[in-house]
Amino acid sequence: MKKKKSQYELFREKVKIILYGTNTILGRMFDLVLLGLILLSVLLIMLDTVQGISSKYHYQLWICEWVITIFFTIEYILRIISIQKPVKYIFSFYGIIDLLAVLPMYLSIFFPGASILSIVRALRFLRLFKILHLPQISHQSLQLKEAIDASKEKILVFIYFVLISTIIIGSIMYLVEGKESGFTSIPMAIYWTIVTLTTVGYGDISPQTPQGQFIAALVMILGYGIIAVPTGIVTAEFAKKSLNNNSVNTKKTCKKCQAQVHFDSAKYCHECGTELSNN
Repeated sequence: MKKKKSQYELFREKVKIILYGTNTILGRMFDLVLLGLILLSVLLIMLDTVQGISSKYHYQLWICEWVITIFFTIEYILRIISIQKPVKYIFSFYGIIDLLAVLPMYLSIFFPGASILSIVRALRFLRLFKILHLPQISHQSLQLKEAIDASKEKILVFIYFVLISTIIIGSIMYLVEGKESGFTSIPMAIYWTIVTLTTVGYGDISPQTPQGQFIAALVMILGYGIIAVPTGIVTAEFAKKSLNNNSVNTKKTCKKCQAQVHFDSAKYCHECGTELSNN
């Protein structure tokens, strides 16, 4: 005999359908309301930093922010209790973001000003891809994630090289320029090197001697090359992943223009557009 479900179990099932069921009417309605509240919350936080608005409506904005926070807190608790493996959700990407969305307002009770950190709720807009069911975007984001994972070792080696270079260049600049030019210490000279190398150039410290200016010019030129390296590494891995997902078939020849080298998934010739036949 089938065991009758308790009221609590039925409640959990209904909650799960609403919170996780993006294919159901109630689920989609809830998700749209959730996205609306996230947008409203982000706007309220921004408006509260505008002096003219904050001085007049700070209390009202504060009340609205707490109402939204309580809603998100209830939603977070319901997400935990409505699934079979709550720990998996708690430590998942979306679970951590959902927690970070509610913590700042509670922290503001003990640390005034921490409520500004509630702006991280904007990250919850990433749920939009899940709600709208955009497989192409999901596929591209997965490819990008794989490309970053594949290139992380190269990027770490590159960052290590940059750190060593900034220490050496900063130390040289400290010796060449000295305290008279604002390079009061090696850490300050390293700060100048990082600012110059990244082509930011605040201008709060600048070399005064010809030797220092010559080194600064070299660092600026080097900066442009350094900016391009991580981009090139990730782009190369991304292209490699794309080729792996769309393997090339050298035997797939177009009957009209005789063009070769097509993707396995290709249905039409990349040269003339003629429909390809499987050889």
